[in-house]
Amino acid sequence: MFQYMVRRVLQFIPVFLGVTLVLFLIATYLPGADAVELRMGEKTISPALKTKIRHQLGLDQPWYVQYGDYLSSLSIVHAVYYDGSTPATTTVPGARVMDGTVALVIPRVSGSVPASGPVQVESREEVSYKRGAWGRVAIGSFTFEFDPPDLGVSLYNGRPVLDILGEAYPFTVRLAFAAILLEIIIGIGAGIVSAVKRYSFWDIMVTLGTSVLVSVPVFWLGLMLQYVFGIWLKDLTGGAFYLPAMYMGGSTADFSPPVYLILPAITLASVSTAYAARIMRSQLLEVQGQDYIRTAHAKGLSNAKVLWSHAIKNAMIPVVTYIGLDLGAMLAGAILTETVFNYPGIGYAIYKAIVGRDFTIVFGGVTLILLAVMFVNLAVDVSYAFLDPRIRYGGVEE
Repeated sequence: MFQYMVRRVLQFIPVFLGVTLVLFLIATYLPGADAVELRMGEKTISPALKTKIRHQLGLDQPWYVQYGDYLSSLSIVHAVYYDGSTPATTTVPGARVMDGTVALVIPRVSGSVPASGPVQVESREEVSYKRGAWGRVAIGSFTFEFDPPDLGVSLYNGRPVLDILGEAYPFTVRLAFAAILLEIIIGIGAGIVSAVKRYSFWDIMVTLGTSVLVSVPVFWLGLMLQYVFGIWLKDLTGGAFYLPAMYMGGSTADFSPPVYLILPAITLASVSTAYAARIMRSQLLEVQGQDYIRTAHAKGLSNAKVLWSHAIKNAMIPVVTYIGLDLGAMLAGAILTETVFNYPGIGYAIYKAIVGRDFTIVFGGVTLILLAVMFVNLAVDVSYAFLDPRIRYGGVEE
């Protein structure tokens, strides 16, 4: 198992590099994606000022240097080698300034090793940043500095992208887990009922319901739920009972935060619940025809014991695969659902950034999504061994 997990983590490296490199090149060479022009908006600036800003942003460097700087900024650990003997000068309390050129992952900075506190490194003229905000461990001239990842700043408001996504991502996580909970309870439950009560009224209703949900566009379903539960029901009851059609946070909120999750979660889980029910039904029917199920019945076990102890556990593997991948997709941000309900998740943040051509937010959001999806997929693969003892990774157990 451990060997398999190590191999999977190592496989993440080329996937991560490949995806981020493609996105970086697209964001760099896409027409109209000049960061200086986007940041200045409609303001007219002189060529000299534009050149200075491009230098400060590092846009005058070759693309591979810019990409290397971006990868270096994503790392939370930096190994730094201070090779000079020039005394460090203190300009900010607890910080030390050192001049030098920062390399890709292991910066080589001139100056003496500071004793403690974050280090403010000047990598280019008038461009400096801090290293060691979380802590530093110095071993002679080598220093390991720990920092939060740096995803850049917004081209429009200058806020750190990590702060923007950090505010939006908890909303997406709550929405994703609420939708997955509905998918597990309703989808798996409906699939079990449909398989156990094969060709019955309940089987027909599950088949019909899943067919309808698969056919309905998500944004249309969201709009219909908004109208029925947010407008029509409010008018019908005179405002005594209804559900919020749009997200209203802060001091303008009329409901508690969990209530705002109801309609978006139902919308987001609709199609996935239908597929989960269908997969559960087909797998359970297939498992019930296996030899070990007939053997369990021949031993005198009750139908309920065979179903819950043998059949469902083995039928769950494809369902867990689908739900796990679906969770990764939901954690990536449900752009349609969040946009329809004005829900301030990461999908809505990326949508607004795409419309506004704020590519630093788009690139940072996609990078965060990529990491979330990869680790969710790893967790799904590892879960197979707990569902089916016949599955072993990293060799055959004796």
